[in-house]
Amino acid sequence: METVCEGKHWDVLLAGEDNRIDGAMPFLYGRKFGLKYILQPQLTPWCGPWINPKVDADTRQRTLAALAAGLRNRKSALALQCFPPEETDWQVFQAYGFSHVVRHTYRFTSLSDVDALYRKASRLRRRYDKNVSAECVLDEHLPVDEFAPFHTGYYKRKGHRDLIPESLLRRVVTTACGRCQGLLWGLRRRSDNALMAAWFVAYDERWAWSLLLAIAEDAPKGAMSYLIWQMLHRLSSLTQGFDFEGGMNPSLGFFYSSFGAEKTPYHCIYRTCVPFGKRILGV
Repeated sequence: METVCEGKHWDVLLAGEDNRIDGAMPFLYGRKFGLKYILQPQLTPWCGPWINPKVDADTRQRTLAALAAGLRNRKSALALQCFPPEETDWQVFQAYGFSHVVRHTYRFTSLSDVDALYRKASRLRRRYDKNVSAECVLDEHLPVDEFAPFHTGYYKRKGHRDLIPESLLRRVVTTACGRCQGLLWGLRRRSDNALMAAWFVAYDERWAWSLLLAIAEDAPKGAMSYLIWQMLHRLSSLTQGFDFEGGMNPSLGFFYSSFGAEKTPYHCIYRTCVPFGKRILGV
């Protein structure tokens, strides 16, 4: 949270009994147009809640209720939090005035046999691999100083503003890679060493998440797919599953599903205290 919230404010709700922490929910908070808000930081698919897996069912429900009450009692104009797909007990929050929406991501629950996943992927994702491997070479130590402007330029070419501040990008990539919890790889053209595609992934012992990617306008067809498959092979020795982190955009959903990744729902809860709160705050 210190890394993704630098220069901003964050806090954490704790719940438990007998001086024991049974649950936690960190969140970003601030004020915009005079309105208080509680959100998730950028590059953070979900923050919680975390519930101690050792507690029984009754304690679990009491812990969730305490977190829901704590979030409500912060009295913000908008509170929005997305749960990891494994957490499905969103109903408790409804009793405290929160609404609910389902979103989707795409996942490989296991990376134990990436070759088998590759064989099951659509031919579209394998079609150009031989050409890409002949034209390009992997860079497993892409400098963040080169990646940052490459990422910004990618969005400019698409006619969009890069929503990730360069300072945040550099901080997250540097921190994750420095802790051996991130990979930043590139794909370079053999003829002139030009960067054709780049991808940043964060991971822990259970999951890896796709967080940042960019591709050059003149990249060979299939360059990003090739890079993804090569990195999945490396990730298979570092973690158990992989999350493409997103998929609500139809074109991205098609892209991710073409790898054979499973469409997976996750739950978001939100509460607004002013009309059009989400629109006013731009979320």
